[in-house]
Amino acid sequence: MNYFAKTTLALAAVLAASTAGVQAETVLKASHQWPGGKGDVRDEMVQILAREVEKAGVDLKIQVYPGQSLFKAKDQWGAMTKGQLDIAAFPLDYASGRHPEFSATLMPGLVRNHERAARLNNSPFMDDIKKIVNDAGVVVIADAWLAGAFASKKQCITSPDTIKGQVTRAAGPAFEQMLVGAGGSISSMASSEIYTGLQTGVLDAANTSSGSFVSYRLYEQTICLTKPGANALWFMYEPILMSKRSWDKLSKEQQDALMAAGKVAQDYFAGEAKGLDDKLVEAFSKAGVEVVEMSADDYNAWLAIAKETSYKNFAETVPNGQALIDKALAVE
Repeated sequence: MNYFAKTTLALAAVLAASTAGVQAETVLKASHQWPGGKGDVRDEMVQILAREVEKAGVDLKIQVYPGQSLFKAKDQWGAMTKGQLDIAAFPLDYASGRHPEFSATLMPGLVRNHERAARLNNSPFMDDIKKIVNDAGVVVIADAWLAGAFASKKQCITSPDTIKGQVTRAAGPAFEQMLVGAGGSISSMASSEIYTGLQTGVLDAANTSSGSFVSYRLYEQTICLTKPGANALWFMYEPILMSKRSWDKLSKEQQDALMAAGKVAQDYFAGEAKGLDDKLVEAFSKAGVEVVEMSADDYNAWLAIAKETSYKNFAETVPNGQALIDKALAVE
């Protein structure tokens, strides 16, 4: 073989190796509904996942699409089950229309504080929830629970009678049932739409996570905030999820790197979750919004209504609904 032929073959081999290297890197698309690069911990949780995966050196990259720039908030679940979306930070209750059991992850009064939320992650209750997630074609990469609050542009929301006559946004059907039971009216929408709802008069009040209250600057449209405090009626499960179709295409090495990255993101979030409540109070107070807290009596009055509305309906209409509630309540 002459020199030129050898050189041509060598160049071809180098090009082939180079091309193979490019093709070997898998790029995953991660979506969520919250603002990107503005300090929202759910965005940061996904960014951490992306950074940790890249550091692992397993030819895996995650491209993050914040602010519903890839999929609308509630469309993400269907997109993952079909393999159209790889990863999402997703409030699981948003998919309760397809899987009514998921309403248990936004059930009034079921969690109450951050410590109990952490214990729920490794409980028979969450084993059941994660089995439904997995059977639907989705994998849990990282757990995340957020406390939430109430805010109104009409009056402070404390005892159940204070919701009467107010059109309120609640994140899911269980809260909607309780609020209607207390005399409120409901307008359903994603958290990303609350600001406009308040601004245009569609809403008088809303409840959502502490993080969303700050990220969406809802202090600009409200006069009173009911902070989570010692009696947090509102807790929501907002994990990082992945399409099983996308997951199954990864190598074992890539899967292990992704789960390890998920653990880092989960630990970060757990450390930040309580701080979100403090940031919430700080942001609203600074904006001149009145900040109040539910008393134990207020909490118990709401819980009594929840048991007659949300809990009762869940037990009667959801397969194994009562068993799910019992398993959650059994966690100390």
